Amino acid sequence: MKTKSSLTAATVTVFLLMAVPAWATSKVKTLHAFAGADGEHPNASVLFDSAGNLYGTTADGGAHGLGNVFKLSRGATGKWTETALHDFNQTDGAHPEGGLIFDSAGNLYGTTSSGGVGTNGGTVFKLTPGTNGKWTYTVLYSFFGTVGLEPWGSLIFDTAGNLYGTAYQGGPYSQDCYSGCGTVFEVSPGAGGQWTGKALHIFTGGGDGSYPFCNVIFDATGNLYGTTSGSSTYTGGTVFQLTPGANGQWTQTVLHQFNGQDGDTPYAGLVFDPAGNLYGTTWLGGVSGAGAVFKLTPGPAGTWSETVLHSFNNKDGSFVIAGVVFDTSGNLWGTTSGYGTADLGSVYKLVPNQDGTWATTVLHTFINRAVNGGVALDGAGNAYSTSFQGGNLSACGGVGCGTVFEVLP
Repeated sequence: MKTKSSLTAATVTVFLLMAVPAWATSKVKTLHAFAGADGEHPNASVLFDSAGNLYGTTADGGAHGLGNVFKLSRGATGKWTETALHDFNQTDGAHPEGGLIFDSAGNLYGTTSSGGVGTNGGTVFKLTPGTNGKWTYTVLYSFFGTVGLEPWGSLIFDTAGNLYGTAYQGGPYSQDCYSGCGTVFEVSPGAGGQWTGKALHIFTGGGDGSYPFCNVIFDATGNLYGTTSGSSTYTGGTVFQLTPGANGQWTQTVLHQFNGQDGDTPYAGLVFDPAGNLYGTTWLGGVSGAGAVFKLTPGPAGTWSETVLHSFNNKDGSFVIAGVVFDTSGNLWGTTSGYGTADLGSVYKLVPNQDGTWATTVLHTFINRAVNGGVALDGAGNAYSTSFQGGNLSACGGVGCGTVFEVLP
């Protein structure tokens, strides 16, 4: 393992939880099975509004086969009805891979990984609710190479109304990244409803990382945090921090670089606990190479130490694309997109023990579903997510076009 630069100076403390996970008896209810024309292949988490409706995106399908934004509404009998709020047509974006966020006025914001006005680099978009259930779609920004290409993650607002995210590619050509190694970007509103974009950090593919898929999050002082899926020092990826400075300049610090045993290739973003610790997942790595859930703890002089909370072993899940979320009791919830030799999905929960270890419970495993979306929790503790495949197996080549589902613990 190569050591990190003096920027990261973190002592990595890897604690591998080897206990056999518990299996819980949970019920799963399919809220909607996509059929192609109404959407296909949801990749991201769903989002609740205050009335209990669910919102999300599909990467494919819809009226033009390029994905859509959908809403699920629960009726009096408990049946859910899907409404397509927007079908992408390439010029206004295509193939949304990330989830959605609301602003305080009830508008929705998201990204598409391709398409756009005059480009094919992806977009930031807004959906505004109107009368009779109609929504107005607006492209706020179309990406080009220097600001970023292919934004896959969801967005976050700052207090001034600016939007932040990551682009998987973009920036200058390099030996490591022919289409650029990716960026962290800001998209800002201006006069006349015009939005402008700029890159806050352009990854080089060196020790600072490459190919971010994730959303970013803020801490209380305005620093941004996220992950990259790769780097040239070791392909296992990084956790990074961006600190704002004078004249709009941001300084990047690598907090942790994965070495394989402690995780490999983080695709998802991070979450904070109240004490300021960071939590996330890796697609691969860990003891069995099947992915891991990790914790980063801040220490003296800007150092961070890593603890592996759980290494997946194919029997309890594998290939973790989505991140984790906290419930009100301090437990972590997440999904795996692969499961055992069948390469299917699962929903899991991690419960903290008094000795600092975490107990893993597999809440449900799936047949004919690859679960890529993260978990959204309602007030009753039920978990909601999406599957990339499954549902109506007569559609999408016999594997199903994907579903939105609920897990009742």
